[in-house]
Amino acid sequence: MHDQNIDLKICEREPIHIPGSIQPHGLMLIVDPETLSITHVAGDVEEWLGRTDWEGQALTELLGERALAESMRVIAGASRGFLSRIQPPFASDIFDVTLQMMSGVLVLELEASSDAGLVHVLPQIEAAAAGFEKTPSLEALFEAAAVEFRRLTGYARVMVYRFLDDDAGVVVGEDVAEGEASFMNHHFPASDIPRQARALYVRNLVRVIPDVGYEPAPLRPAWTAEAPLDLSDSILRSVSPVHIQYLQNMGVGASASMSIVRDGILWGLIACHNPQPLEISSETRSACRALAGGLARQIKAREETDAYRERVRLRSFEDHIVSLLSREGSLDTAISNHLGEIMRMLAADGVAILRGSDLIVGGHCPAEEQVRKLAAWAVPRSSEKVYATDRLSLHYDLPEGERAGAAGLLAITLSASDPWIVLWFRAEATEVVKWAGNPHKNMTPGENGLLNPRASFDAWSETVRDRARRWTIPEIEAAGRLRVAVTNVWQTRRLRDLNRQLLNTLDEKDMLIKQKEFLIGEVNHRVQNSLQLVSSFLMLQARASEDPKLRGALDEARRRLAAVSLVHRRLYRADQIDAIDAARYVDELLDDLVASFGPEWEAHIQRDLQPVMLPTDRAVALGLVLTELVINANKYAYDGEPGRVKITLLEDRNKFRLVVCDEGVGRSGDRKGFGTRMMDALVSQLGGTFEFQDNYPGTNAILVAPIDPPARN
Repeated sequence: MHDQNIDLKICEREPIHIPGSIQPHGLMLIVDPETLSITHVAGDVEEWLGRTDWEGQALTELLGERALAESMRVIAGASRGFLSRIQPPFASDIFDVTLQMMSGVLVLELEASSDAGLVHVLPQIEAAAAGFEKTPSLEALFEAAAVEFRRLTGYARVMVYRFLDDDAGVVVGEDVAEGEASFMNHHFPASDIPRQARALYVRNLVRVIPDVGYEPAPLRPAWTAEAPLDLSDSILRSVSPVHIQYLQNMGVGASASMSIVRDGILWGLIACHNPQPLEISSETRSACRALAGGLARQIKAREETDAYRERVRLRSFEDHIVSLLSREGSLDTAISNHLGEIMRMLAADGVAILRGSDLIVGGHCPAEEQVRKLAAWAVPRSSEKVYATDRLSLHYDLPEGERAGAAGLLAITLSASDPWIVLWFRAEATEVVKWAGNPHKNMTPGENGLLNPRASFDAWSETVRDRARRWTIPEIEAAGRLRVAVTNVWQTRRLRDLNRQLLNTLDEKDMLIKQKEFLIGEVNHRVQNSLQLVSSFLMLQARASEDPKLRGALDEARRRLAAVSLVHRRLYRADQIDAIDAARYVDELLDDLVASFGPEWEAHIQRDLQPVMLPTDRAVALGLVLTELVINANKYAYDGEPGRVKITLLEDRNKFRLVVCDEGVGRSGDRKGFGTRMMDALVSQLGGTFEFQDNYPGTNAILVAPIDPPARN
């Protein structure tokens, strides 16, 4: 694993976005946006365009008036331009031209135009999209997608490749020509597609290498600007030599990939291979891009439907169990009578319930002594939230003979004082994972700092042990609701017993009720009153100060304080106090911030907020980061004047993503004030990552962090 970490670092340092060359099946023209003259080219311009004196020539001299008009539109701010079937004045061929701004210059990419156009692929797209909708399952959808993309592109092997939680990938659908090797259900390590390559797949949804054995066509003359030319968005960008060697090691002569992007996240790829060189037209690429988008929407709909059905099933099961527990006499007796239902609810192999010194077990569980020790270990870890792991051996040292039957554990603590805890066990699900080559022999350093990719893709099997079937998010949610429901039943019965005892002591009962109401009121209002008092002091200090900078700093402090106060208010309006809906919290927090900026800001704030349940302490950190980013947009992007700010919050697997996007002046230098230091500390506390990206114009600020804090041993 140490060697593998070295390989990953080497891969991530490779500058694949600035190769300084293109693939030779097209041409690249670099145009000065001020003079509209040609400064650099790549490819056989002399042969294809019929001009040897291209350097310094006006764009219209080489491509004509249509190219000039489209260039002006792109220079004026259009994200990308496209011209189909353009006839350059001195060329005998017809080209398709893509135009876009890169590194401050206008870049035109030319490819030979197809005679057929889009007309011949439109019926295929319609038929494929209709076929996707009719598939009965995700597995059938993946298989249909592989068939349709192979029919559309003509490649010998087409794979639907899905990224897993650890960024490794697995082939979930495939269609191959007769005689071609199959990689169906094979896994590929994360190092095969490094992080910077995955980022480019999100930017460029279709990537084509018509001839793996091509000779790169360098920029002419050599690029001498201080910053290299960033070709991240280029469709002709030359590919990493490591990737070329990787494909050659697989016996691939031509390659294409279409990104499957869901909610802005790279879900997977349509990977196409052919043993001989094969070129596909720009029309076919456009059709593939549209079909991949339709496939991504179908995948999202199917996954959300499956999750909804699972939640409905679990809700019905837990309602049934709670009904059974509520009807019977003693709660302990009722639980003992229905261990089977409790175990089947979460598809567990065993269940154990410890209350005080009393232990009851059902199904396949470890020995009694081990269950008691494990329960004592699990109580503090499951007292505030559900504890779930599919690899218990990584966190707790069970004896060798007990590991197979308790590879997975899900625990809820009903009461930490008794203690009272429920443990669900899942047995080891031994899995033989098929890898396309040995995943532990990845890229290694070669001569002159180059990389040598792995050369073998023969099926390599690895037996995964000490791992149970994973607990799903709906199952974990159902366990949390069951804890609340059982606790409510228990508390209801305790209240009922208490009422019976207090029937003859009404005066004492009234006194206890008043004490309870007083304590609840104190807890509910004291924090709010204290926060309001501090906020008032800050406001008075701001009004009394004649220093504008000090007033601004005090106002920012009040806004940060408001973010914490809002979490507290939401806690006491919610059904549970250990977590809150971050979307509703962010929505209310934005209302408060906009009100503090002024009513003219309301029309400029855009919100795309998806429900994400966050623990309260993480919600506080999220609110403070959001407050700081919106304040920064107000101060630095627009200098206090109203401007467009878009806030996006979404859930991706087990993480949440917050994006604050403005269209202001952009970042200029690295500010290291109090707010920046505070955000760095908050991001570190969340265990997440934070980065700024150019928005052209403006800035994207992106926070990605786990929904739950890392498990502690």
